[in-house]
Amino acid sequence: MKKLNDILDRVKIVEIKGSSDITIDSVCFDTRKAESGSLFIAVKGTQVDGHDFIPQAIEKGVIAIVCERIPDELKQKSLTDSLSPVWVVVENTEIALAIISSNYYDNPTEKLKIIGITGTNGKTTTATLLYSLFRKLGYKAGLFSTVRNIINDREVAATHTTPDAIQLNRLFSEMVNDGCKYVFMEVSSHAIVQNRIKGIRFTGGVFTNITHDHLDYHKTFKEYIRAKKMFFDELPSEAFALTNVDDPNGNIMLQNTSAIKKTYSLQTLADFKGKIIENEFSGLQLNFNGNDFYSRLVGKFNAYNLLSVYATACLLGEDSALVLKELSDLSPVEGRFDYIKGINDITAIVDYAHTPDALKNVLATIASIKKPSQKIITVVGCGGNRDKTKRPEMAQISVMMSDKVILTSDNPRNENPEEIIEDMYAGIDENSTLKVLKITNRKEAIRTACALAAKSDIILIAGKGHEKYQEIKGVRTPFDDKQIVKELLKLRN
Repeated sequence: MKKLNDILDRVKIVEIKGSSDITIDSVCFDTRKAESGSLFIAVKGTQVDGHDFIPQAIEKGVIAIVCERIPDELKQKSLTDSLSPVWVVVENTEIALAIISSNYYDNPTEKLKIIGITGTNGKTTTATLLYSLFRKLGYKAGLFSTVRNIINDREVAATHTTPDAIQLNRLFSEMVNDGCKYVFMEVSSHAIVQNRIKGIRFTGGVFTNITHDHLDYHKTFKEYIRAKKMFFDELPSEAFALTNVDDPNGNIMLQNTSAIKKTYSLQTLADFKGKIIENEFSGLQLNFNGNDFYSRLVGKFNAYNLLSVYATACLLGEDSALVLKELSDLSPVEGRFDYIKGINDITAIVDYAHTPDALKNVLATIASIKKPSQKIITVVGCGGNRDKTKRPEMAQISVMMSDKVILTSDNPRNENPEEIIEDMYAGIDENSTLKVLKITNRKEAIRTACALAAKSDIILIAGKGHEKYQEIKGVRTPFDDKQIVKELLKLRN
C-alpha cells in the first residue's frame, strides 16, 4: 500500500481531478488485474488502447486512474459523482507506468547494480554468462533473459525478453530483499521504445551487434537502430557504455551517450581486445588482452559473447585473471550451439538462431570446424506473425551453407505454416532446389534429417533452441528439439 502522492513522484502530470491524498492497494494496466483500491494506468498498446477499458476498470472499483485523456462520456459524470475515481492526466502513460511502478516498489533499481545487454544476437548468452560468472565469484545476483528469470538460485518464469514495468520492479524488489548486488538483463528493442525500462538506473549497457530483425515492428532498419541507440542515449554519466566496434553500427551507439565509453573487438584496436587461437567442437582457445584461456563454448560469435562478459566484469572492478579462470568453467547456455553426439558419430546442434545473421554465424562456425567428409543437414523454419522479410534470406543462407536443407514449421502462431515455408522457399535459386525438402511437421523434419545423416555428419536444428513448446493458433504444445533429436539418434541403427 502506498500514498498516491508518493507514487506520482517524478511523473509529468498535466492535471489531477480529485484528491491525491489517498492510499493505493495495487497498480495495474490490465483490467483483468484491477480490483477495489487499485490504481489503473491506461496505456496505449500496439494492439489495444487502455483508455477504451477505463469503464471496466471503474466497474471493478479502482480508486484512481492515470490517463492521457479523460474519455468524453466520463468527464461530466466524474465532476458530479462522489464515487468517481481520482483522475491523473499525464503526458505519456507508458512512461508514467514505468515511473509509478518503480515508486510503488520503493525504487529498487537504486539499490542494485544493473547491467543491460542489447543487440540482435548474443543477448541471452551474454546475460546468462554474466549471471553465472558473478554467482561463481561469490555474489548474489539476478537475471532477466529470454530463457529464464532468476533471483539468486530461484527461477521465475519468463514470458517476454523484457517483462512489463510492474513485473520488472516487483522482481527487482524481490532481488533487493534477497540481498542481490548485481542484475544482468536483456533489453529488447520493444522494451526500449515502449518505455518499459524508464526509471531503471543502469550501472552499464552492453551492445552486442545489430542485424536484420523485428522489422515487422520497427518497419525500417534505421528505426531498429534508433531503438537500440535510445538505450545508450539515456544511460547516466556515471554508467559505462560498452560496444562491439567490429559491428558497423557499434560506434553509433556511443554517439550521444553521456556514459563512460568503452569498446571491445576481435578485429581491431579496442579497450578489450580478443583473439581466437583455436576453434573446435570441444571449445575455444582464446586470448583476451594478452592472456590465454580456454572456454567450453564454441564459435566466433561466442568469442564475442565471452569478450563482452570479460570486459563487463573488468569494468565492474573484478580481477581480470580471476574472471578468466571462472569463465573457463562456464557451460554453454541451453539452446545456444547446444550439441549432442549420437550414434555413428553424428553430431546434432540445437540453436536458437532465428535471424539471418545468427543462422549464418552458426553455419559458418560449423563449416570452420567440420572435416571435408562431413556433410551439414539443416532443419530450419521461421516464426509466424513476425518479420516476413527475413524468410527468403533465412532459406537462402541455409542452402548456400548446407549440403541438405529441410524447411519446416517453427512457431507458426496464427499463420498457415505452409505459407511461411513458401515465403522461405522463394529465396532459393532454382539451381539449388534439389538440395531442399519441405516438411511441415517439425518432428517429421527432424526425423528425416536423422535418417539422411551418414556417419559423422552434422545436423543443425535452428530456430527454437531452448523453447519447450510449439505455438500453433494460440495453443502451446510441448515440443523440445533437443529431446526429440536425442531420442531419434538413439533409435537409429
